[in-house]
Amino acid sequence: MFKSIATLYLTIFAIYVLFSRQPDYFDGETAPATIHFVKDSATQKLKPEAFFTVGTSAYHVDAAYFLRSVKEGEKHEVIYELANPKKAALYKLWGYWITAGELAFSIIGFIVLFQVAVGINKNPTPEALMEQLSYKPERKRRYDD
Repeated sequence: MFKSIATLYLTIFAIYVLFSRQPDYFDGETAPATIHFVKDSATQKLKPEAFFTVGTSAYHVDAAYFLRSVKEGEKHEVIYELANPKKAALYKLWGYWITAGELAFSIIGFIVLFQVAVGINKNPTPEALMEQLSYKPERKRRYDD
């Protein structure tokens, strides 16, 4: 039962991730970007930003993300939509494809739903158990007449 539920979970999660990214993976464009640390005006701390150009316009996007480290001057790819390059994202596995919130929520949901399935199937009623034990498969003919 665990293998079938895990396979179903991974399939649904992969389809969800593929079609829910913003900027859109299928319509998005990629561009090379360089990481530079910029002082945040509110907190006066350095934060990483990815600088890239589209045509003659220069843009920058926040490159900081939970459990992702980048270094000054590193080259990375950003993904953006042509209609709105300001809403770009650093094109990395952690942060674009897999986010911490989605991963935590889906794992917790998987565990809860698995426990519900086990709880439902663990203690069948005596009538259901007798029905399962007395089941005899019907003989099927090989060919229809």
